Amino acid sequence: METRTQKKNRKNWKRNVGYSLLLIVLLAFGTGIYAYQHYKPENHFKKVPLISDNNNNPGGTVKVDEPVFNVLLIGSDQRKGQKIGHSDSMMVVHVDLKNHQYHILSIPRDSRVHLDGYGYTKLTSVQYVMQAKHGSKKGIEEAVKAISEFTGIPINYYVETNYWGLEGMVDVLGGIEMNVPFDVRLTHPWYKENQNKVITAGTHTLEGKMVTELVHERYSLANGDYGRQQLQGEVLKAIAKKALSVGNIPKLPKLFDSISDFIVETNMTKSDIISMAYAVKDFDPDTQVHYHQLKGKGQTLYDDVLQANNSQIVIDEKEMKEIVEKYFIP
Repeated sequence: METRTQKKNRKNWKRNVGYSLLLIVLLAFGTGIYAYQHYKPENHFKKVPLISDNNNNPGGTVKVDEPVFNVLLIGSDQRKGQKIGHSDSMMVVHVDLKNHQYHILSIPRDSRVHLDGYGYTKLTSVQYVMQAKHGSKKGIEEAVKAISEFTGIPINYYVETNYWGLEGMVDVLGGIEMNVPFDVRLTHPWYKENQNKVITAGTHTLEGKMVTELVHERYSLANGDYGRQQLQGEVLKAIAKKALSVGNIPKLPKLFDSISDFIVETNMTKSDIISMAYAVKDFDPDTQVHYHQLKGKGQTLYDDVLQANNSQIVIDEKEMKEIVEKYFIP
């Protein structure tokens, strides 16, 4: 039979365990409140980096009244083992976390630009030249500044990946469900077994390899590079939809650790990603994401970097300015 002392000790033990559990719950709750307050976009994004403003003047950081900023996404053709590459795709995303609206601007890789000290060349060559001169990280920052100067868009964050990085990123997410707006025949695939394969228009569940094939193809498309930009926009929306799905939001820190293995260069931190996740409100790319393209006229012109004539796109500067001022100036 249990003695009075034993009963008392058992009672005290239960009470102590109860107090300990209560303390753990309170600590967890308090930490959760602190984390939520810390990562709320309106708190986290009080200051954002400024790689370059529309006058190409780096500003370190800048105060913002609302969680609104621009992110430049660059897909390079850098291969494994290489330290430099060309900008094969460039998209600026205007992120408005207050109103949950996102504007995407695709910039043609062959846009004609003037590069100080070199002359006129294609925009795709700027990253290669800057990285060759300044090294990988400094080079990409210089390329970001050049893109900002060309478009007039202030750039706060940048993320650079490459094709094998994109492939790994999609696979980490377990594939994506993507809308393919038109039939695509693969004429220049990364993988020989996909030569002349046709992906029909419609919604497809795709793994990383096929996604990289789609964003690379342009030669078989009726609109050439503009068609490829459209495919790249659909891929971006599909990745965001999968990553920001309800089931994946709690996994974002872990997903970010995995995805960061496939990012070549970025100035975004894990905290930035978590804060953006807090802002997600029933993410729907069909209503929250708005896509824009810079239009121009294709011409054969002299390239001062390559010292030869090649095909370039002369962008309609008036139309570009109207789009930028309306959708991409915070």
